[in-house]
Amino acid sequence: MLHIEHFNNGWTNPVLAFGLSFIGSVLGLRCAVHAKASPAPLGWLIAAAVALGGAAIWVMHFTAMLGFSIDGAPIRYDVPLTLLSAVIAIVVVLIGLTIVTGGGNEWVTLPMGGAITGLGVAAMHYLGMWAMRTTAVIEYEPALMALSLVVAVVAATAALWFMLHVRGLLKTAGAALVMGIAVCGMHYTAMAAMRVHHGESMTVVDGVTPVQLLLPLIATVSLVVTGLVIVVGLAEVEVGENRAESAPVRTSAGGMHSTDPATLSDSGKHWPRQPG
Repeated sequence: MLHIEHFNNGWTNPVLAFGLSFIGSVLGLRCAVHAKASPAPLGWLIAAAVALGGAAIWVMHFTAMLGFSIDGAPIRYDVPLTLLSAVIAIVVVLIGLTIVTGGGNEWVTLPMGGAITGLGVAAMHYLGMWAMRTTAVIEYEPALMALSLVVAVVAATAALWFMLHVRGLLKTAGAALVMGIAVCGMHYTAMAAMRVHHGESMTVVDGVTPVQLLLPLIATVSLVVTGLVIVVGLAEVEVGENRAESAPVRTSAGGMHSTDPATLSDSGKHWPRQPG
């Protein structure tokens, strides 16, 4: 059995991977909040899926994999399969979000969405590992592999629950911390299931090196995350301005007047008010 190293660069890759997962989770949660408040939520749901499935899960996986090495064996990546794993991560998160936000019974939709999303995320992980080319022979211990599937489903269900119920920036940050830990936990549980043996040393390994994969990955992630930050930031500013405009105004007589039509309607008044 060959020795494998998951922390070839020390704690740099795990910490960076967790940081990216945290940022993606924050953006995904905020996008989900705006989706629930929007009359046309599909765009926000897609943005949430890109943030969570793309940044928080897929990018976390390959950032952590940059610290992975096998003694005496080269490592390359099949680019089409690697990109396909990203598509799978985003699509399954979008399916899970669509299920849980569809208005059905949460006791049914949440486990269903969590199971589909979790198994899809696990499929992304193992497809990403299959995209890794090396001269070594890779096998998986069934018990730890099964545990990684359970962790993936539980983590996905928790993430969807957070997206349904979490409000406020502080609670969002706390939920994102939990989600980041869960995603990283699933990844390293699956990696612990690996067993690597000697293969054909003369086999030619095709694909790109981890460093060659890193540069376009950083560029793409930077653009996507920057775009999501701008979109979410503008939406947050707009929500803040709308709240300020609809805030009740205290009159000199001590009463409360509001310029929000919905508030006036609920109080039995009408907007605009008719002159006396």
